[in-house]
Amino acid sequence: MSFLDLARSRSSVRAYKPDAVEDSKLAAVLEAGRLAPSACNRQPWGFVVVKDPSRRGDLKAAYDQAWFYEQAPVIVAVCCEKGAAWVRRRDGKHHGDIDCAIAVDHMTLCAQELGLGTCWICAFDPEATRRILGLPANVEPVALFPLGYPSEPAAPKQRKPLAELVHHERW
Repeated sequence: MSFLDLARSRSSVRAYKPDAVEDSKLAAVLEAGRLAPSACNRQPWGFVVVKDPSRRGDLKAAYDQAWFYEQAPVIVAVCCEKGAAWVRRRDGKHHGDIDCAIAVDHMTLCAQELGLGTCWICAFDPEATRRILGLPANVEPVALFPLGYPSEPAAPKQRKPLAELVHHERW
């Protein structure tokens, strides 16, 4: 599959089959995140893999959607070691979230290629996530994503036309 076909076919999945994700596929998804680029190659991310059903149930306190903690057989928390990320000197812009976002994007596209579904989740309770996953004080949860086999076909994507997004020479 071409990259553009892969990008076009990826969608947010909110319904999962109970089938387990093979260890080899999970490893490939995590490897895709590991290989992602980061500012100054700092690689400030860490991944917490949650497979145990009771631990996934604990994550209800962080994101109360049954399809997330009951259906998906795997949940991955992408976290940032804040002190490890590059910071732009001119304005203090911290690039940890950007680096982690690139890693998540790599992982979600890899999952799609492997026939797995994901859903990028940022609307979670970070303090509950920190407590449930035992994150150290210097580690921030950036995104959560369930991982599993979709139980429903993807809905067609709605995207703005390219002409509305591209500016030439100046905004």
